[in-house]
Amino acid sequence: MLKTRIITALVLLAVLLPVLYLNYFPAFAVIATAFFGAAVWESFRLFKNRHALVIAAVWTAAFAYTFFVGNGMAQLNFWFALCVAIWLIRFVPSLATGLPPMEGLGNTLLSLVYPVTIVGCFVAIVALFLHSPLFLLSVMALVWIADIGAYFSGKAFGKRKLAPSISPGKSWEGAIGGGIAVLVIAAITIVAAPSLPVLQDTFAVQLQLRRGWPVALLVLLLIVAASIVGDLFESQLKRRAGIKDSSNLLPGHGGVLDRIDALIPVLPFAALVASWL
Repeated sequence: MLKTRIITALVLLAVLLPVLYLNYFPAFAVIATAFFGAAVWESFRLFKNRHALVIAAVWTAAFAYTFFVGNGMAQLNFWFALCVAIWLIRFVPSLATGLPPMEGLGNTLLSLVYPVTIVGCFVAIVALFLHSPLFLLSVMALVWIADIGAYFSGKAFGKRKLAPSISPGKSWEGAIGGGIAVLVIAAITIVAAPSLPVLQDTFAVQLQLRRGWPVALLVLLLIVAASIVGDLFESQLKRRAGIKDSSNLLPGHGGVLDRIDALIPVLPFAALVASWL
């Protein structure tokens, strides 16, 4: 399993890093559309939609046309604000109240709302990439740091379960450790940025530069919280559907949603904050 995970990760890096490094938008658009299509397909599968592939194909074509051909990029803040509102009003409360039964109108409505947040996530990816590939990676890195910090602090200190009915392996100590890791590494980045020009166009540095330390630290903590919510919500969907992974598209890693679940609420929020900067 470890060998498979490593091989898959290397293949993904071999595809994604040149696209980001070369900053060639047409290639980026193709990759983003492909990953969007996979994520939406997996999303409809989680809701047991029998026509998941066909519906995902329609959504993918609409996404590509709207944001790479049409004028959908003119309404960026609408998408970002919509996604933040959906998470706050509908998805966060569901972690306490539960999801509707798999059969019924509630499930149908939810199956349409969750892909909307995936649209918002990928629109944010496009918007952040257009700012700069480094800016996009710097936001994603915050989620990865939170996840790594949570893993190791949870292993070392985890006692109090964060959401035992959804994801028994997660603890409050892990969540706190992830938050501390993000704050520490972001602070180091901000302090080092004046002498390291490569760091100056990163999310945390620009946030602190334009809004100050208190706002920067608050936004970073909200990003950590959003990443945890995204992870838990997808775990809740998978638990209800009775599956371990969203698909097997990425051998050793599960599906695309398994890799981006924490990014789905984070990226629209970060992009909304970036527009405020």
